[in-house]
Amino acid sequence: MNENFQIKITKDIINKWQTIVDIMAKLVGIPAALIMRLVESDIEVFISSKSQGNPYNAGDREYFLGSGLYCETVINSKCKLLIPNALEDEKWKNNPDIKLNMISYLGFPILFPDGKPFGTICVLDNKENAYSETYEKLIKNFREIIQSQLGLIYMNAILGEKNKELSDYLHEIKILRGIIPICVNCKKIRDGEGFWTQVEKYIEDHSNVQFSHALCEECANDLYGNQSWYQKMKK
Repeated sequence: MNENFQIKITKDIINKWQTIVDIMAKLVGIPAALIMRLVESDIEVFISSKSQGNPYNAGDREYFLGSGLYCETVINSKCKLLIPNALEDEKWKNNPDIKLNMISYLGFPILFPDGKPFGTICVLDNKENAYSETYEKLIKNFREIIQSQLGLIYMNAILGEKNKELSDYLHEIKILRGIIPICVNCKKIRDGEGFWTQVEKYIEDHSNVQFSHALCEECANDLYGNQSWYQKMKK
């Protein structure tokens, strides 16, 4: 997968994920249910529940590394994180979400099919909350739904990229096939705009081919009178 590869999530999928976080917030009875995602060097609130008292807005961002957010630990560990009461936990009592009065947290990682992190799905409460086993199973099942949909998007994106590579390759073949005007004397090729260019330059511009120059045995003999230099060059 090249560095320009990007996952595009449709509006239809976003609406479905919105429904998921809204149901989570209502069933668990908490103010905030979120889907977070990594965007370059940041972590972003991708989907935020439309629930009363939710302090998070879609599009909110923080620099990921060293953010101290609950979700940073989930993504780095690729494991569930449960914090019943951050105020009573020495490790978490000063984390950034405390400023928003979100003192309890339950989150799970969301992963791409290749195991790389997409983000998290999580719930937060403004009071102590240990979250029951039923709630954990509920959130995990929603996480599986999201990962399945994300997997389809991911594979479609890869297939689209492969199809583009194939299309480009066929385009190169189409350009190089057929009759190409070539000078009978200097062997330059005339392009579609009427300009004459070296054979190597023409082929490099219209394909993925690159040239490395050498001397064949016959030319080496013509230039140097014997094949000894050519044989040494091959070694």
